[in-house]
Amino acid sequence: MSRRGDWVYENNGGTCVAIAGADYCVVAADTRLSVGYSILTRDHSKICDLADKCVLASSGFQGDIKALHKNLAARELLYQHQHNKRMSCPAMAQLLSNTLYYKRFFPYYAFNVLGGLDSEGKGCVFTYDAVGSYERTGYSAQGTGSTLIMPVLDNQLKSPSPLLLPARDAVTPLSESEAIDLVKDVFASATERDIYTVSCICSLPKYCACFSFIYIYPVDPQTCKICRETSWKL
Repeated sequence: MSRRGDWVYENNGGTCVAIAGADYCVVAADTRLSVGYSILTRDHSKICDLADKCVLASSGFQGDIKALHKNLAARELLYQHQHNKRMSCPAMAQLLSNTLYYKRFFPYYAFNVLGGLDSEGKGCVFTYDAVGSYERTGYSAQGTGSTLIMPVLDNQLKSPSPLLLPARDAVTPLSESEAIDLVKDVFASATERDIYTVSCICSLPKYCACFSFIYIYPVDPQTCKICRETSWKL
């Protein structure tokens, strides 16, 4: 398939998933960076710590993702200096929406999912389109494997009917350990069908005072260089 010479975008693949619970939020993304059938690296984190108990996972064109993360980090630093505190997760969600909408005529080629804890300590997930429209949900997936993962998440987490009473809020009924197991399963499933999604994922399983990137693996750790060097821990 031919491509126009002035086409400036490239999809570097990858998949991001977020699940919000009553007092936790799981955000996970695979670590593969690729172009077409070529793998550039197997050890690349798509998750960026941006604000207080808030991280952003992005898939798409790596150049635009880096520019977007750098822009948001600079804006958050200015907010810290002006208000003497870090930006909250809902505030960062609105800032990301404004930033994407500002670039709507030449948009960032990035598929974003923002996750963290709100001011009440509840998990929150915000999912976006390319030009800044966003929604707070209990779970979301973005990237090349999202079409494979979202049906599984809908089956496991979505309410059978929006008319059921009492109304459910935007958190999932799963415990933290159940949510992590579900994330492992959906990534293992997507890996079987999507060549741009790798089975090793970089995850922040629970938000606390100390942010640390860890790796969880749904397959045999002997098959992955990253998994042989790091271990799963909560």
